Amino acid sequence: MNRQRTRSARFAQGGFAIVSAIFLLVVLAALGAFMLTFSNTQQFTSAQDVQGSRAYWAAKGGVQWAAGAIISSNACPSGQPAFTDGFTVLVTCTSNTYTEGVSNRTIFWVTSTASAGGAVGNAAYTERQIQAFIE
Repeated sequence: MNRQRTRSARFAQGGFAIVSAIFLLVVLAALGAFMLTFSNTQQFTSAQDVQGSRAYWAAKGGVQWAAGAIISSNACPSGQPAFTDGFTVLVTCTSNTYTEGVSNRTIFWVTSTASAGGAVGNAAYTERQIQAFIE
């Protein structure tokens, strides 16, 4: 009888290794899935950073385009810049004329907005806006 009790106790302990192995596999699979998600997020964030920089420079180009038009004609430019590089650039300009003593000064307020990636709320949407005063 003592021999049967030892034998059944040995068989009861034999399943513990399988439970440990399954637990270890589940933990390693969860860790791998986390690392994959983390890596994808890092790559997406890096791509968005590059797009943000490109949008900034497109908006800056819009301000420079408006400044060139203002300097050459002393008036707000009509139309929009022709360059895009994948971005939609919208330039708005307003002017106010002030009298200082005997001379008139015109101040131009230029706003340039560059956007790409569809509509607001889209994960790939990027927009930058630059404002400038030009006298």
